[in-house]
Amino acid sequence: MARAFDDLVAEAEAAPVEGWDFSWLEGRATEERPSWGYARSMAERLRGASAALDVQTGGGEVLAEAPVLPPLTVATEAWPPNLERATRLLHPRGAAVVADADEPPLPFAAEAFDLVVSRHPVTTWWEEIARVLRPGGVYFSQQVGPASVFELVEFFLGPQPPEVRGRRDPERARADAEAAGLEVTGLRSERLRTEFFDVGAVVYFLRKVIWMVPGFTVDAHRARLRELHDLIEAEGPFVAHTARFLIEARKPA
Repeated sequence: MARAFDDLVAEAEAAPVEGWDFSWLEGRATEERPSWGYARSMAERLRGASAALDVQTGGGEVLAEAPVLPPLTVATEAWPPNLERATRLLHPRGAAVVADADEPPLPFAAEAFDLVVSRHPVTTWWEEIARVLRPGGVYFSQQVGPASVFELVEFFLGPQPPEVRGRRDPERARADAEAAGLEVTGLRSERLRTEFFDVGAVVYFLRKVIWMVPGFTVDAHRARLRELHDLIEAEGPFVAHTARFLIEARKPA
């Protein structure tokens, strides 16, 4: 039986959004996963590293999945609730969690790591990545691509200009990595289907992924949320498409 708009919204407003665990959305939204399996591929690289850095770790959930961590493993994060969660997950594994503002410089000496990883960084500071990598070291990252979930973004914000839709282009990432002195050894892109089954799932998603609709609040967007609720009730899940790319770059030996 269909649930009322107010109940769905109130439930999503009350849900905690710290960390990078989306299990609250089980049964309420689905997202296709990239074919390359980032967590598995990252774990393989961690197994062979001696010193690794996870930049913008979120709540540490992805790094904590790795069966083996290098003898020296460090993660950075900016948001205090995520820092607390990452510390709880990673300290028992022997990994250090460092508060960092996600802007240059990284709080580490040059050539400190032979592996740097990052899943969905807000910004990639390529010159800093190159600086903290040892010669022969590798940067491995899954990133959000251009116009990701923009069907939802534009439902709330209206049509976005080409310069906004074109941000996070993987070829721009390649060029920036090479400009920083790194050799790009792998670059893959995919667009993947995402479905939201109720308006509560949308509220939760926009509260958690705060850069999608900047300044999102239920009160400010209640009328549009109600329209979306009615649309889902009439036509079924709201469909959007995520954009993801995988980039691997090596610092010359």
